[in-house]
Amino acid sequence: MTAPKTLKELAELAGVTSGTVSRALSGSNLVTPATRDMIVALARQHGFTPNATARNLRMRKTGTIGVVIPLGHEVRQNISDPFFITMLGLLADKLTGRGYSLLLSRVVPTDEDWLLKLARSGQSDGIIVIGQSDQSAVLDRVAELYRPLVVWGSHIAGQAHCSVGSDNYRGGALAAQHLIERGCRNIVFFGDPRAIEIGQRLEGCRSVVSKAGGSVQFNVVPTHLVAEAAMGEIGKYLRAKAHRPDGIVAASDVIAVTAMRVLAEQGLSVPGDVKVIGYDGLPLGEHTMPPLTTIAQDLEQGAENLVNSVVQRIAGEEIHSVILQPRLLVREST
Repeated sequence: MTAPKTLKELAELAGVTSGTVSRALSGSNLVTPATRDMIVALARQHGFTPNATARNLRMRKTGTIGVVIPLGHEVRQNISDPFFITMLGLLADKLTGRGYSLLLSRVVPTDEDWLLKLARSGQSDGIIVIGQSDQSAVLDRVAELYRPLVVWGSHIAGQAHCSVGSDNYRGGALAAQHLIERGCRNIVFFGDPRAIEIGQRLEGCRSVVSKAGGSVQFNVVPTHLVAEAAMGEIGKYLRAKAHRPDGIVAASDVIAVTAMRVLAEQGLSVPGDVKVIGYDGLPLGEHTMPPLTTIAQDLEQGAENLVNSVVQRIAGEEIHSVILQPRLLVREST
């Protein structure tokens, strides 16, 4: 059978009315859960997206935008994490300026329908997801059915969901190149590459190290984003003198600050014994001793793009992913 291109064709395939299809795809409670699930499954099976009716289905109804933090790979991370707090503050300001309220959800995914359930809840006019975690497949699947969805994170060729985020590969390359130019020849990467963004930062580092032609030793230590857990992992690695690096690339500023604390406790100086570079460009980096060199993401512009994109998608416009350029912010830690 030819794939349905209109609501009417999908309704005929499902054996219901066009109105029932419209209500089911918009998450209306007027449709029974069984019928709604059947219609959503058919739409997903045939790759159906209600392009022509998106404007009607997603007209502003609640005045609220859902902001979702999925913790698929880091279940112990809290909303109080400095990165989340910074981004949430920026998003709240931008959304308020556009006349929207913010509805916050912290989700530990337990099944593949966690995001679809939020999209169908009718609680918000659109959804901003902060971080792809290890949920890229879920984001792609829901994006095909729910248009006003925008994600803070990396852009990967072929992805279905609309993302706004930094060029993490380039950011990782900038970090490694800076340490090599500072004379580091034994570099360690602290971070968990299961998360898409961190994985790309690691690959950027590796690309630069490989060009050094074997003159630079490079190790990777899977490290939690939560400071309490990261402290033990970093400490265990650094206690082995054979592992002791002269340069550290941290996958986040929180990990970098944690590494600096561990180094101080072990009697090592920064940057004298070990040079440390973080990632994100959070305000906390200005207040460490010494101040933290970091790869700064333009979070202000990122929040602006996230809000603009979700509002335009609510209006039925087709908005594509945005890739922002990170920059090296040199301070005393390197």
